Amino acid sequence: MTGRQPPADNERWRSYAHARLEREYSPSSRIGGDYRPIIAEYVARSARARATSRCRRDLSYGGHPDERLDLFLAPRADAPLLVYIHGGYWQELSKAASAFAACDAIAAGCAFAAVGYTLAPAASLDRIVEQCRRAVDWLFEQAQALGVDPGRIVLAGSSAGAHLAAMSLLGGRGRGRNRGRAAAGAVLVSGIYDLRPLVRTYVNDALGLDEAAALRASPLALDLGGLPPTIVARGANETAEFARQSDAFAAALAAARVPSRTIVAQARNHFDVVLDLVRTGSPLGDATLALLHGHPDQARGTRTLPVVG
Repeated sequence: MTGRQPPADNERWRSYAHARLEREYSPSSRIGGDYRPIIAEYVARSARARATSRCRRDLSYGGHPDERLDLFLAPRADAPLLVYIHGGYWQELSKAASAFAACDAIAAGCAFAAVGYTLAPAASLDRIVEQCRRAVDWLFEQAQALGVDPGRIVLAGSSAGAHLAAMSLLGGRGRGRNRGRAAAGAVLVSGIYDLRPLVRTYVNDALGLDEAAALRASPLALDLGGLPPTIVARGANETAEFARQSDAFAAALAAARVPSRTIVAQARNHFDVVLDLVRTGSPLGDATLALLHGHPDQARGTRTLPVVG
């Protein structure tokens, strides 16, 4: 799966002074530094979802206490399922703050799952990736028992969660490559797809990666062939490096002949863009719902990246 280097034109970060690299990978630098009100909105919307929806909490997909997910049930059985993996640079946030899109999903006739995992530094990045892969495998295996259509499971994530969502569809144990082919789609929001720049930043304090380990854990260094239709989204108000990461991954998907679409959400930043994940009437929400309801051509829309062949 590994062995190829990302394109050389994606390595401009090597010339950056340390202060600039730190700033580029501090997404809060684009909004004045205080992202706490947006996180508070995640928490409030998630609490509302738990209070107003049918929810099966703390379903176990593994033996560790952190290996749990919350499933919000759709109005009727055999529903599409949106699986969400949270961000936080692999070391912050939780599934408890990650159900903010559940009410929107349920209103659209879909189930919603918020995946929990062990945070760094208590867990290595390799272990976190493996946990998320097992969570996704478990949901596929239990889909019918959970009232979910196994043919309409879409995987989503934001920031580090977008990295984990991509890695969950790229190899590993269990379904392995078949996991990616079985999914109905992927929605990757403000993601990190080449982890090598992080080695020189504060983010790596909890991860302890060297460049070789970062490359092995980078979706841009993996074979993307066979991935399902994929939406690559970000806010218009992102740092240059986060914008470049999304553009580079979208280009790699196109080169691998993966049906894909890029969405740049105007007036949105790294933290609040994901609030549109299933919001009807927003470009991101409408594209996600098209994948969930089995209309990938609508998800691609007018901004489809060129697909060869």
